[in-house]
Amino acid sequence: MPKKRSGGGLSPFQQAAKFLGVSVLAGAVMAGIALPAAGALGLAAKGSVQSFDEIPDSLKSPQLSQRTTILDSEGGQIATVYSRDRTVVDLKDISPYMQKAIVAIEDSRFYEHGAIDLKGVLRALNQNAQSGGVSQGASTLTQQLVKNYFVEEAGDDPTKVAQATQQTLGRKIRELKYAIQLEEKLGKKKILENYLNITFFGEQAYGIEAAAQRYFSKPAKKLNLQQSALLAGIVQSPSRYDPVNDEAEATKRRNTVLQRMAETNDISQAEANKAMKTPLGLKVSKPNNGCITAVEGAAFFCKYVEKVFLSDPVFGDTKEERAKIWNQGGLTIRTTLDPQAQESVQASLKDHVNQTDKVTAAATLVEPGTGKIVGMGQATPYGYGKNETEYNYSVNYAMGGSNFGFPTGSTFKPFVAAAALEEGRPATQEYASPYEMDYPSPVQRCGTDPYVNTQGDTVENEAESEVGPYQMKEAMAKSVNTYFVQMISDIGLCPVVNMTDKLHVTQGNGEKLPESPSIALGAVGLSPLTMATAYASFAARGMYCTPVAIESITQKVGDKQKSLEVPKSTCSRAMSEQTADTVNTLLSGVIDSGTGQAAGLTDRANAGKTGTTDSRKNAWFVGYTPNLAGAVWVGSATQKVEMENITIGGVWHDKVYGGQVPGPIWKDAMTGALDGKDSPSFNLINIPDPPKDKGKGNDDGDNGDDNGNGNGNNGGLIDGGLTTTGGTTGDTPTPTISLPEGFIQGQGDGGNGNGGRD
Repeated sequence: MPKKRSGGGLSPFQQAAKFLGVSVLAGAVMAGIALPAAGALGLAAKGSVQSFDEIPDSLKSPQLSQRTTILDSEGGQIATVYSRDRTVVDLKDISPYMQKAIVAIEDSRFYEHGAIDLKGVLRALNQNAQSGGVSQGASTLTQQLVKNYFVEEAGDDPTKVAQATQQTLGRKIRELKYAIQLEEKLGKKKILENYLNITFFGEQAYGIEAAAQRYFSKPAKKLNLQQSALLAGIVQSPSRYDPVNDEAEATKRRNTVLQRMAETNDISQAEANKAMKTPLGLKVSKPNNGCITAVEGAAFFCKYVEKVFLSDPVFGDTKEERAKIWNQGGLTIRTTLDPQAQESVQASLKDHVNQTDKVTAAATLVEPGTGKIVGMGQATPYGYGKNETEYNYSVNYAMGGSNFGFPTGSTFKPFVAAAALEEGRPATQEYASPYEMDYPSPVQRCGTDPYVNTQGDTVENEAESEVGPYQMKEAMAKSVNTYFVQMISDIGLCPVVNMTDKLHVTQGNGEKLPESPSIALGAVGLSPLTMATAYASFAARGMYCTPVAIESITQKVGDKQKSLEVPKSTCSRAMSEQTADTVNTLLSGVIDSGTGQAAGLTDRANAGKTGTTDSRKNAWFVGYTPNLAGAVWVGSATQKVEMENITIGGVWHDKVYGGQVPGPIWKDAMTGALDGKDSPSFNLINIPDPPKDKGKGNDDGDNGDDNGNGNGNNGGLIDGGLTTTGGTTGDTPTPTISLPEGFIQGQGDGGNGNGGRD
C-alpha cells in the first residue's frame, strides 16, 4: 500500500483515489452535467484534488431571511416587511404528511443513507450513460440543503446567486464535503426541518410555513395529505408546477407525489387513490408585504422607520451592513407610534382634505421632552397610482420627503422671538413697526460680511392700519412683519441662526438656513416633523429632544431572540425656561388675533401659530399643549396651486388661511390624540400690555394675517395668528409678498410640476 508523504499529506495516488471516490459519490452525475463512468477517471487533475482539501472545514449555516414585524407603541401590528417571506418553524409544527411527502419525492432513501446516496448515484450514472444525456440526478436532501445555504448566503446579488447554483464539478464537490459535515452535526430530523424552512415554494413563499399560508391560508402543522403532496411537488420546479397559474400541471405533479408516497409505504394505495380524486382546494392569500399594507394610514411612518434603520450608524457602520441586517429580517420593531394618536391624525386628514383635491395635507405629532413621534400621516395615501405618492411630506428629503420642504410663513416668527429673548430683549420690547419699510441694512451675520440690502427690497404689513409702535405680544398676535424684521436688525442674524441650530431647524434638503432677514417671514422650506419637534421645545420649557421612531428591536437568531441597540433621543437645552415660558405666553392667545380661533382647544392649555405663504401656496398651523406638539401643512407638493377659489374637503374657500384649513385639522387630530390624557398647564408669565391710544391705527377686529412684500430672494409670506379660546374674527387679508421664480421646488401630487419628483 502506498505510504503517506513525509509531510503527513497523501501521496499523489492516494489523492487521485480520494478524488475519484468523491467524484462518484458526490454526484459526478449532476443536474445539467452527464459524466460517463470512464470519463470520471480523467477528472482527477491535481488542481481539483487540491481544491477539495482546501475547502474550509466548516459550513456556517446562514441566518435565514425572514419577515420583519413593525409594531406600534402598544404592540399592535402596523405592517410586515420582508425581502423573503419566511417564518421559521420547528419540525413539530410541520404536518407529518408534509414531512413524508417531501422525503418520498425528493429523497426516498433519506433515512437509510448518509450525506450521499450511493445507490442513487450509481443508478443515475447508469441511466444517464444509457440515455446519453441527463435524465436523473442524485442529490440528497442534505446536499440540496447545502445548495440552498449557498443561495441564501448570496441574497439578492445575481452574480453570487449564479455562483451558488453553477453546474460545475467543483461546486458539487464542495457541496458534498459540507453535506457530510451536516449529517454528522445535525442529524436527519434537523436536516429535514432546515430543508423545509429554507426551500422556495414559489409565489414569493420561502419555507413551508409561508407556503402553507400562501396556498391554503393555514399553518404548516394543519396541512392534510393532498395539500402536503402538492407543496412537496412544487419544490422541483416552482414555476412549472405553480398551482395558481397552471392547475392541471400542478395536479399531475401532486398525484405523482401521492403515488410515490404509496410506493414508499408512507400511505396505502387506497389513500393515494382517494387523495388523487380531490380538487386542489387552493385558498390563496396574497403576499401581505411592505409598508403599503400598514394600518391606519401609517405607511409613511413605516417607511420612515425603514429609512431610520438604513441610515443610522447604530445599526451598522456602513450602508451595506445595515441593508444586510434589514434584508435578513426576523426583526420585531416596536415603535413610538401611538395607535390612538395615529387614528386621530388620519381621521382628521380624511375629514378635511379629500384624496382627489388639488392640494394635500401632512401632519405630524411629537411628544415634548422625549422626541417620540406618536402620529404621522397625510391626505394623499401611500402608493404608486393616481392621487397616491411614495413621498412623505412630513419629513426631510433624506428620509423620503420633499426636495426642499415647504415655506412656513409666520410660523417661523416664534424662533426669532426666542432668539431675541435669549439675547436679553424683554417681552415688552418695542419697535416702530411702520406699515412699509426697506429691509434693514446692514445686518450682522455669523462671522461673515453683514447682510446688505443692495436691491432696495421692501417689506410691508398686511394692512395699512397696521402701524406701530408695537410690543412683542401684540406684534406676535398680529404677525407684524416689520416688527420682526426690525427685531432681526436689532439683534443680528447670528442669534436667530444659533437658536434654529439648537432647535435643529434645517431646510428640507438638510442644509442650514440662509442668513437673510427674510427668514423671519418664513420663506425657507421646512418639514412638518422639523416644525413639530422645534415647537415641542417650547412645550418642554426649552429642552429640545431629537425625534425618535423606534423604542426597541429584537432579532430572531436561530431559536433565540437577541436585542439590538436602537437610536435614543438626545435632549439638550435650546433656551432658558424663562424664554420658553415667555414664548408659551405669547402663543397662548393672550391677545385675540382671530385667525387661530378655529384651531383652539377649549378643554386644555394650548398654544399655536398660523402661517400662509406667497399666493397662498402653503398654509400651516403649528401648535402644542404641554404634553403634545403637532404641525400641519396644507398645499401642493409642486408648489403650483394657489389656494384661492378652491374646494378642499368638499368645502369652498375664497382664500385659504393657516387657521382655516390646517387649524381645524390640527384641532381634531390633537383632540382625539389627547382624549383621556392628562391636561397639564403652562408656566405662563405676566407680560404687561402697552399703554393704549398711541395713535397707531385701528386695532379692533385685527386679522392677524399679514404679508411681506419684497423683491429678489426675500421670500413670501405670511398669515399669522395665535390659538385662542375666544374673541372675534376680523377681516381676512391677501398676502402680497412674492417669491422669485423657481425658489420653491417640491414633490408633485401626481403631476409634473417644475421641480416635482412624482
